[in-house]
Amino acid sequence: MTLEQASGFVKLAMAGLDREYPNKTGHVTTGPDDMKSPREMHPVFYGHFDWHSSVHGHWTLVKLMKEFPDAPFAAEVREVLDKRFNQEAIAKETAYFQLKENKSFERMYGWAWLLRLAQELRGFENDPVAGQWSARLKPLEDEIVGLAKGYLPKLDWPVRCGFHPETAFPLAQMIDYARAVKDTEFEKLLLEKARAFYGKDRNYPTAYEPSGNDFFSPGLNVADLMRRVMPAEEYGKWLIGYFPDLVKGQAGNLLTPVTVSDPTDGHLIHLAGLNLNRAWTMRGIASVLPVWDTRKQSLLDAAAKHEEAGLSMVTTGHYEGEHWLGSFAVYLLSGTGVDRQRSE
Repeated sequence: MTLEQASGFVKLAMAGLDREYPNKTGHVTTGPDDMKSPREMHPVFYGHFDWHSSVHGHWTLVKLMKEFPDAPFAAEVREVLDKRFNQEAIAKETAYFQLKENKSFERMYGWAWLLRLAQELRGFENDPVAGQWSARLKPLEDEIVGLAKGYLPKLDWPVRCGFHPETAFPLAQMIDYARAVKDTEFEKLLLEKARAFYGKDRNYPTAYEPSGNDFFSPGLNVADLMRRVMPAEEYGKWLIGYFPDLVKGQAGNLLTPVTVSDPTDGHLIHLAGLNLNRAWTMRGIASVLPVWDTRKQSLLDAAAKHEEAGLSMVTTGHYEGEHWLGSFAVYLLSGTGVDRQRSE
């Protein structure tokens, strides 16, 4: 990721930070007195059209400030985030999830991004201010972890789709989080669920992807998750059964980037995110395959094509995509979620 790219992504994230409307709240209204504005309900994460996009918009700023500490934008980002990570405001965000009607709010996609943000702040070494932000966020972080620990034992089946309710992406993010914070109880639960949901998957129907408004590849998300779950040798064998034609350089529609017919349509622009998601999952999968494995290069070649297609649609001048695509681009270009030591 270049400084020029990072500066552009910072602009996108900053543009949505305090943009309260339009807003898709996802709020369950319990009565006439419960009609509140987005800012009233979510004093921290009210911008960027919806709660989860606001969360990963904040993550984007933290990530880029960490990656480019001497960049011209760093001081402004630091000042903005110091105001955003306000203890009183975070307490209100936490209290929102404690109401009965809100315990499933943003389950589990938004939860995953909140924990990715928390992990990013915890990993901001030798920065006392970021340490303060992490401490302020801790009550909300703990609330989300508690909700996940309560929900996952009751979830008997995975959710397989290409958008928010899908379970493979959040499980992967939560595994990364649990390992980073050394929550062995949480990690054990996540690994058990991942194996139960996907460990016996075979012959994934690649021809059935994509659906018309996917921003995730459910098939690739599973493979990207399972590299975190299984030792390398076991994973290599599992991948043969899961994508059997990949050894021949074939994976149905998954290796070919998709096009976006209308970037002003809030659902159709999802496909731009799909290209970015495919690129990062393919690189994640390739990172644990040995150099001699022909699948590795096939995935890396396809990832490069998807990256080019996805990045070309991040900035279109239309808020439908610009409120969230920058975060996907930063996730991809920063190598987030890839164990660099394991991949070398």
